[in-house]
Amino acid sequence: MAIDPKGTIMGHPYKIAVLCELRDEQGRYLLIERAQSPNKGLFSPIGGKLETALGESPAQCAVREIHEEAGVELGVDQVELGGIIAECGYGAGSEGSDGTDGGAAGGGAGGGSGGGTNWLMFWFRVKDPVRVAEQDTREGRLAWHERGAIPALALPQTDREIIWPLVLANPSTYFAIHIICDDGPIRWTQEAGLAPENAALDR
Repeated sequence: MAIDPKGTIMGHPYKIAVLCELRDEQGRYLLIERAQSPNKGLFSPIGGKLETALGESPAQCAVREIHEEAGVELGVDQVELGGIIAECGYGAGSEGSDGTDGGAAGGGAGGGSGGGTNWLMFWFRVKDPVRVAEQDTREGRLAWHERGAIPALALPQTDREIIWPLVLANPSTYFAIHIICDDGPIRWTQEAGLAPENAALDR
């Protein structure tokens, strides 16, 4: 964390975003291989920031992002909250995520020393299978991926080490996790949900 000359802790207000889990009838996951920096070449879910100035709700943001990035029109009753990810000090390290605006929406951060941004991210699941053609978009390449293939993809650090193992361990149950990226090695505490097999989600 940063401290001003008077010794006051200088915090970072949360930015709020959504991450969206879409699956097809075969159970595959829809991901974007980002075409733009700072996460060019990395895979992430559909996601983006809430329009907080307009009073947009997380569910409204999820259906908007899904429509903008995948062309799928849904109502808020067709998505459900799957989990909450609180990420403290995102961007303090050298490895990024996302690609929508340089923020954490769509992935995780790298470790680092000080600085960064705090992100509060809502993970939404689309309730029913969807059909989306694999295609190139402005944001990157949309494609379907088997569950077992996700760990081998090029993922941002916290996605690979923390978020995806937790998501895959909780395909239909609620989860919550707090990740600290801003001061030394990444640390995290699982606050709800099933822990991934052979993983200690409290470090």
